[in-house]
Amino acid sequence: MSRHAAGPFDGERVLIALGGNAMTAPDGSAAPHAQRAAVEAAMEHVADLVAAGARVALTHGNGPQVGNLLIKNQLAADVVPPVPLDWCGAQTQATVGVLIMNALERALAARGAARPVTAIVTRTLVDAADRAFADPVKPVGRYFPRAEAERFMALGQAWRSYGPRGWRRVVPSPEPLEILDAGAAALLLDAGHIVVAAGGGGVPVVRAAGGEDARAEGNTDGALRGVEAVVDKDLAAALLARRLGATTLVIATDVEHVLVGYGTPRERPLHRTTARELRTLAAAGHFAGGSMGPKVAAACRFVEGGGRRAAITSLDRITDAVRGKAGTVVEPGERTGAGGGPSAAH
Repeated sequence: MSRHAAGPFDGERVLIALGGNAMTAPDGSAAPHAQRAAVEAAMEHVADLVAAGARVALTHGNGPQVGNLLIKNQLAADVVPPVPLDWCGAQTQATVGVLIMNALERALAARGAARPVTAIVTRTLVDAADRAFADPVKPVGRYFPRAEAERFMALGQAWRSYGPRGWRRVVPSPEPLEILDAGAAALLLDAGHIVVAAGGGGVPVVRAAGGEDARAEGNTDGALRGVEAVVDKDLAAALLARRLGATTLVIATDVEHVLVGYGTPRERPLHRTTARELRTLAAAGHFAGGSMGPKVAAACRFVEGGGRRAAITSLDRITDAVRGKAGTVVEPGERTGAGGGPSAAH
């Protein structure tokens, strides 16, 4: 096993889940130059953590990148056949992976902490019977007029009206069951690589059913096939972190803390907490399903599955978050509170 000079973290395994803000410009632009600049800025923070001795794996969002590909699908549909959503996921894993590799290698070299960085196109197993397939609710791509949406509904896609903003495609978001290529990521991590895997939650695949229908399509029992779906990247990150033996999961987003009572006069940041408290707050409706909800669920799953610590914080605080000194820190066991009090939220 490769070993580098010890630092404050001395080989501690950390998985960092990068949010969409690390992949696009502050105004949301996903133009190539904006993506490159955003990734380069994000990798400066990751390089600081690696230089401090952590053994790091990364995963990332890909919503803006997939959205761009879907626009190309729609604009060119009369010229070339649209590619399926799982193909879009695979393409963006490779694109973002290369951006991360190049930027992180440069940032590490500048710190005298060179490491090999490797990106893996990763598949995530989901259940073909997941109820999400019967009720697609995850919006992808841009808003379009009804007439344009109807053109794609005729091809079998599901679209939903969002009122004055227009229509938007919706797809299933099934529960991730297994990161199928995590074994390769673990081997690389053991060998001293920084690994990028499960980008965008991984390419969703199901195992083909047996019987005559499967054989007629050329499938054998248990064969894998991609599906038109999106896996939540934070839930996939929790699975990957456990599989890689990470002790800490950091979910990097655009806010420093999880907020309780968001948008109300009682809004307050949550500092130190437990999975039990977070689940109670989630059940009370404090975290939106399309934004903070999956991040909270992922943090809970990770510590409940044996992880030492999960943290949800802004990208510039990830090193402090690994120390448990920044962001919303989620740990196992009873909450002791901050400053000795009974509540960890301030």
